[in-house]
Amino acid sequence: MSGPVQCPHHPDVHLIEDHRAGDLVCPACGLVVGDRLVDVGTEWRSFSNEKSGNDPSRVGAPESPYLSGGDLSTSIAVGFGGSDSDNTLANAQRKTMNNTDRQMTTAMNLIREMSERVHLPRNIQESAFRMFKEVLDSGVLRGKNIEAQAAACLYIACRQDGVPRTFKEICAISRVSKKEIGRCFKIIVRNSSTNLEHVTSADFMSRFCGNLYLPNSIQAAATRIAKRAVDMDLVAGRSPISIAAAAIYMASQASAEKRTAKEIGDIAGAAEVTIRQTYKLLYPKAAELFPEDFKFETAIEGLPSS
Repeated sequence: MSGPVQCPHHPDVHLIEDHRAGDLVCPACGLVVGDRLVDVGTEWRSFSNEKSGNDPSRVGAPESPYLSGGDLSTSIAVGFGGSDSDNTLANAQRKTMNNTDRQMTTAMNLIREMSERVHLPRNIQESAFRMFKEVLDSGVLRGKNIEAQAAACLYIACRQDGVPRTFKEICAISRVSKKEIGRCFKIIVRNSSTNLEHVTSADFMSRFCGNLYLPNSIQAAATRIAKRAVDMDLVAGRSPISIAAAAIYMASQASAEKRTAKEIGDIAGAAEVTIRQTYKLLYPKAAELFPEDFKFETAIEGLPSS
């Protein structure tokens, strides 16, 4: 066995390793004692088509429990502007995948893309992946549009994780109609053990008020108004979104931070006429709906009647 590597002129000096050149250098005299060393550190070099170089990938995607074989195979990803040879390789790889893996991969890409558009966290994406995998294995949605299936799974995942989105919001980030997503959603719920909590107006209140830049006091008042309206059976048959929007309209009109029905409708995804119709149901009982400590900028008598 060879002895330790050291400088012949300065054997007691600790050698410096030049990682870029792969050399061992004596700091005392500059002599290159060893060269062509193997760098055992992480190789942060990207081979993707991206120009930015921000992708520190080295060995491809991590193991995936949703694909057969754990997705330990090499994946050929082609970005925008990829060459013809890149596209040919990617197409050839897709042809060699089995149909189940091909559908799962497509769905995961769609779910990831839709989630990024509305900044949904990773845990919700994972929930949607699991839901789609269950649906795919059961075959209950065989023949349905794969993007509609992915959108329905994402909608369910949002509800299960306590951050529900409306069908209109999911429809807006996908390329399929609300009707198609709704059909897939109903089939999934009917044929699975998925337990979904009932959506209430309170589930949307924080997000709607935040997007409208309304203070917490108005959000709290609107939440109270909506809850009292449901308890008093004033809004039977109305959707939680319409109730939330009407409650926000009433609370904001009574405060200094007034918002129109149109502004609220644009955020909530509800028609202005629907908000006004629901508000009309609340107006006669307005005095009983507001919190006792609410600071009125506009008295109840001065609120719009519609």
